[in-house]
Amino acid sequence: MHSKLIASAALLGLMMTTSVFAEEAAVPKQTVNDALHARLPEKIRTDGKMISVNNGSFPPYEIVTGTKLTGASADLTDAIGQMLGVTIEHETVSGLTALLAGINSGRYQFAFGPIGDFKTREEANDFIDWVQEYVVFSVQKGNPKAIDSLDSACGNRIAVMAGGSAEKVIQAQKCKAGGKPAPEVQSYTDQPSSILAVRSKRADAFFSSQAPLTYFVSQANGQLELSGVGQKNGFDDLYQGAVVPKGSPLGPVLLDSIKALMDNGTYAAIMKKWGLENNMIKQPGLNLGGNLPK
Repeated sequence: MHSKLIASAALLGLMMTTSVFAEEAAVPKQTVNDALHARLPEKIRTDGKMISVNNGSFPPYEIVTGTKLTGASADLTDAIGQMLGVTIEHETVSGLTALLAGINSGRYQFAFGPIGDFKTREEANDFIDWVQEYVVFSVQKGNPKAIDSLDSACGNRIAVMAGGSAEKVIQAQKCKAGGKPAPEVQSYTDQPSSILAVRSKRADAFFSSQAPLTYFVSQANGQLELSGVGQKNGFDDLYQGAVVPKGSPLGPVLLDSIKALMDNGTYAAIMKKWGLENNMIKQPGLNLGGNLPK
């Protein structure tokens, strides 16, 4: 797996910290499902492997330390590889745009993510959704700028992931009340850079998915807290999942593999291991996403 060097030692230290949620829990080993293996594209069966791409900055789903990937997504892809009877290798790129481009060019077979599923993204890709997510703010302890909604983000510096759905929502925010200007949007290629901007007070808040923000807050030595929890924050139901090229025969195979992991209890065991109980769904689905807020 190729991972990009993180320039800041503070970011590297953050990524190398073991999640406080991850318990020493055994993940059940899977036996090969011959029927699912037979449905894999011929090249994958012949090669005996496939490549999953990630951006290495989505704890507690994806945590890259040196050349090693850990996290809930790593555990789940390990289980899927065992079930399909193939090796799943991991490569890291910088940012969502590069990730999607790599999948659609055929360089990588899929991204397990989870990545936000929206109808606009479904035009070029299929999503195999396996979690539900919420979008909230990470702010400095005590929330000195009182940022707890899109309206209160007006006039403040808001960090986001470049190319993500949260970036589009905050960029579209209209700020009329109180005469405040629109938020100053700071776009970063990865989660650690975004959270560091808040910790160093270069940004007033980071607007992103609740699961990774909960992780980062837990690692911030009391410097940060969550805000805007339990609100829509510009989104309706938000599903996230794995991504394959549009119409790829790998999509239905991944869908049924995740269903099997849900049925045998492995999915729940892994999600609970990483503190993700509130993001679990009962069944995975294909292209469950709605429209990206305007």
